[in-house]
Amino acid sequence: MQRARNFNPGPAALPLAVLEKVQAELLDFAGTGMSILEVSHRSKDYEAVHNAAQSLMRELAGIPEEYTILFLGGGASLQFSMVPMNLLGPGGSADYIITGAWSQKAFKEAKLVGAPRIAASTEQDGKFTRIPTQQELDLDPKARYVHITSNNTIFGTQWHQFPETASVPLVADMSSDFFWRPFDVKRFGLIYGGAQKNLGPAGVTVVIIRKDLLESCREDIPIILRYKTHAKDNSLYNTPPVFAIYILKLVLEWIKERGGLAAMEKENRAKAERIYGVIDAYPEFYRAPVEKQSRSFMNAVFRLPSEALEAKFLEEAKAQRFVGLKGHRSVGGIRVSMYNYVERSWIEELASFMEAFAKANA
Repeated sequence: MQRARNFNPGPAALPLAVLEKVQAELLDFAGTGMSILEVSHRSKDYEAVHNAAQSLMRELAGIPEEYTILFLGGGASLQFSMVPMNLLGPGGSADYIITGAWSQKAFKEAKLVGAPRIAASTEQDGKFTRIPTQQELDLDPKARYVHITSNNTIFGTQWHQFPETASVPLVADMSSDFFWRPFDVKRFGLIYGGAQKNLGPAGVTVVIIRKDLLESCREDIPIILRYKTHAKDNSLYNTPPVFAIYILKLVLEWIKERGGLAAMEKENRAKAERIYGVIDAYPEFYRAPVEKQSRSFMNAVFRLPSEALEAKFLEEAKAQRFVGLKGHRSVGGIRVSMYNYVERSWIEELASFMEAFAKANA
C-alpha cells in the first residue's frame, strides 16, 4: 500500500512505526490473549499503560509534581465548559484573549457560567491575522484566570511568546501545538488539549492542572464535570478512552526515542521554513494573510490568485496523494498542517509541487 501524504488538520498523521506496533498488538496485547480494545480499564495490564503515559508526559515536558495530569473524554470543546465551571462560577470574572474561532467558542461557553471579559481581540473584518502584543492586553489583576488558544488552526496564527499574567493563572488550549517544542509548564495554571492534532489519536483529552488551582475548584457542579473527581481516581472515575490512551503512550515513546521535544522543535521549524519559503518566493502567486511574526509552525494558510486556481491546485495535489490541504470552510484557501508526525519528505515533495505549480500557472 502506498500511504498518502497526510496534511489533515485533525485527526492528523501518526507515526508509521506506532501504527505498525498497534497493528501487531491488536489481537494480543501484552500476552493477555485479548485486544487492548477488550482489556478492562480496571486491570493491572491497562493500569500500567495509563501510568506509563502520565510518566512519559512528565518526563518529556518536565511537568513538576505540583501538577496533576488527567486523561478525559469530550475533546477540547468540553473543556470550553469545564474550565469556567470549575474555576469561574456565577458572577466570577476571567480574561479571554480572542485570536480565532476556538477562543471565541471558549468565551461563549464561559459566558454561560460567569462574567468573562475580552482582554484583547485581533479580529478585523471577521478574520484573524496576528497575535496581540503584551501592550495590547487589558488584563484584570482580579480575574480568576487568563485564557488563550496557543495555536489557531483555522487562521494559521500561533503564540510564540506566551503573555505575562502576573499572579493570575494562565489557562491555555494547546490542542493543535501540544508537544511541538519544549515549553515551561510552570508558566500555566491549566493546560488542556485534544490529542488528535499533535499528540495522538482522537478520543482522549489531556488536562494538566496545578494542584493549588485544583484544590480551589468548585464542588457544586455535576460530579463527572469536576476536575477533583477525575484527579481523585487517577482519571479512572469512569471508563477512560482506553485505546486512545494506549496509542498516546506509544506516540510519547516514539517522541522520546527520537530525542524528545527539542528534536520535535528542530524538525517542525525546518518543515515550516520550507513551506513558508516557497510562499515568500512567489508573493504574486501565493498570498499568506498572516503577519510573519504570528505565523503558525503547525498550520500554514495561504491563498492563490483565484478560487479556480485553488481548485486546480487541490485537484492536482490529490492526484499526487497529497491529502487534507483544503482550507477550513469558513475561510477557504489552502492549509498545510505540519504536525509532529508529518514527515519531512512529505513537506519536501509538497514544496516542490508548489514551486512547479506556481511556475506553470503564474
